[in-house]
This record gives sequence, C-alpha cells and structure tokens, in this order.
Amino acid sequence: MRLFGLKTCDTCRKALKSLPNAEFIDVRTQGVPDSVLAQAHERFGEALLNTRSTTWRGLAEEERARPRLELLRDHPTLMKRPLIEKDGELFLAWTPESRKGLGVA
Repeated sequence: MRLFGLKTCDTCRKALKSLPNAEFIDVRTQGVPDSVLAQAHERFGEALLNTRSTTWRGLAEEERARPRLELLRDHPTLMKRPLIEKDGELFLAWTPESRKGLGVA
C-alpha cells in the first residue's frame, strides 16, 4: 500500500497513523508516478484537483486553464490528498468511504 501526500499535511498524517504499514510518498519531493496519476485522473476526474489549495490560488489564469493532468504533473501539490493505492485500487482523501474501503474503522 502506498500513500501519496505531503509530510506537512495533517490529513495525510492522520491517514498514515491509521495505516502504519503504508509506504509514504511525499509528492512535493518524489512526485507521483505517471501511471498512478493517469489512473487517478481517470478514476476521480476533476475531484483529483484541489482548487482550494495555496498552490492553486498562486497560479495565473492562463496556467489554471491548462489540461488538469498536465497541471498535476507539473504541480503535484495541487492533488487532493491523500491518494492511497492498495492492491491496484485507488482511494482519494481521508473520507469515511475511503476508510471503509481500506478496512480502517
């Protein structure tokens, strides 16, 4: 199981605490593999992009107009977090649905 997030993100830390066997991947320093990012974009679409983030607010309008997948590749901190990969299945954010799917109370 891999958890993609930011080490400074409180939600990512909560998820990691509940998933002690997960491999943590800091998207700021390590990025997200293209195959995982493409699969997540296909599965979650617009929901994958965090338009409430500081990074998003700092982008110019012409930058925001770029294709979402390109934006996420260039600015992985724009991804809603955490993104969790378990046995080929992806879970986005630390929601009750994600926790249920991951078998966490």
